[in-house]
Amino acid sequence: MNTPNLLDAVRVVKENERIAMETYANAAKRIPATSQLFNQLSEFEKFHYERLTALEKSLEEKGGFIDYEGKEFVLPPKFEVKFAEEPGQQSIMQVISEAIKLERAAQKAYADLAAQLTDPRGHKMFIRLSEEEHNHFIILLDAYWSLNETGVWKGSGQ
Repeated sequence: MNTPNLLDAVRVVKENERIAMETYANAAKRIPATSQLFNQLSEFEKFHYERLTALEKSLEEKGGFIDYEGKEFVLPPKFEVKFAEEPGQQSIMQVISEAIKLERAAQKAYADLAAQLTDPRGHKMFIRLSEEEHNHFIILLDAYWSLNETGVWKGSGQ
């Protein structure tokens, strides 16, 4: 993949991270019982945004990739959200559904970018980003299933 196309792709995924960061920050305000989780997701997406900004700068100035150390997502301490007790019940499911779509799209975008790169550092970075987004996707899918099937979303962080 040539550098101008790669820069365009990085700018697109960077914008997606900004949108995800804002979406999670807004969800934290809208659903107080899950604010800690959504704030953490927002901070994680901010981390991705910052690393992609560093990559963009490196590609522009040096034409090369950066090392991406990755980041582990640690679930917040135990929490419980009861579907029937939350104001705006449907909004919880809407927020989670939107977040699932964002994470799925991000995971695919990073995997697609990785598949197009021959540079080992770039390939490794985008594979790791895809894996991190997949982890968020699984957490949110579990939340959606749990709320839909049992009416309760229980988080059991470390």
